[in-house]
Amino acid sequence: MHLGSHTFNRPVLYLAPMDDVTDAPFRALCHRMGADVTVSEFIASDALIREVEAIQRKWQSAEDERPFGIQIFGNNAESLCQAARMAESLHPDFIDLNWGCPAKKIAGKNAGSGMLQYPDMLVSITQEVVRSVSLPVTVKTRIGYNEASKPIVELAKRLQDIGVQALSIHGRTKAQMYKGEADWSLIGAVKNDPDIRIPIIGNGDITTWEIARDRLAAYPVDGLMIGRGAIGNPWIFQQCRALVEGRDIPPAPDLAERARVCEQHFLANIAFKGEHTGMLEMRKHYKAYFKGQLNIKQQKLKLLTSNDIQEILQTLHALQEMEDQNNEQPC
Repeated sequence: MHLGSHTFNRPVLYLAPMDDVTDAPFRALCHRMGADVTVSEFIASDALIREVEAIQRKWQSAEDERPFGIQIFGNNAESLCQAARMAESLHPDFIDLNWGCPAKKIAGKNAGSGMLQYPDMLVSITQEVVRSVSLPVTVKTRIGYNEASKPIVELAKRLQDIGVQALSIHGRTKAQMYKGEADWSLIGAVKNDPDIRIPIIGNGDITTWEIARDRLAAYPVDGLMIGRGAIGNPWIFQQCRALVEGRDIPPAPDLAERARVCEQHFLANIAFKGEHTGMLEMRKHYKAYFKGQLNIKQQKLKLLTSNDIQEILQTLHALQEMEDQNNEQPC
């Protein structure tokens, strides 16, 4: 598949944009682990136009984080086109339109997946954005608004016809939010439609490399977009990268490796956001990093409650030593 100046001869691995999760430190970590394409946290077009200070951090990226896209959302063509031109001036590889977020505060204003109620308007606004920039424009969306309205096959063709360069599809409706199972059959229907020529990226419930393997076997999409499955588990990209390149799958990380990478993430967060904010915002990651790890309740509590950087670092070092000591014990 082609994305701007980048070409891939195998299924492409995307890190899904997630608000308050896929910031620059986390994207950089996933990129090092094997993610091919990263996308900014989604940015409100109105906030981007107003140059809201808190928004500026969301589009920052490292030079080696390529291909990198800036994702914007809104509900009218004028503000989205202006935001897209502003985003283009920051030199990402592509602009991504979010027609998929189901959050009430977004979809309730007919942005995100709320616009799936009005496919004609969605296509019209998208066309205006495509015309307003020279960069490739991609779209992330869902299979439909609710159980009674799943127009994704026809919508995909219409988006292709107006110049959208790639389409990422989450296999749920807006009404489902994140409940139930993602329906990949409609993602497959889009990919298998003979009129579809643009890359189709499948998204939804990819939490292990085994699930990634099964989805690629059943639905020959051009790429996989991994979201919640990467939180606290950036190794999923390392494993999926080996999968799509035909190499042996690396083993799951042990406790020491989890603690080492968590420490790297923590320090990068502090450097990027400052001590107070960086320390507090890491708390959303600790539970996922150490999910399923036994006999570390006390250490996890310290990570979640401590306001002292040195105590957090000492706790992470202690977790590394626990695993190292276990590995040194005779069989």
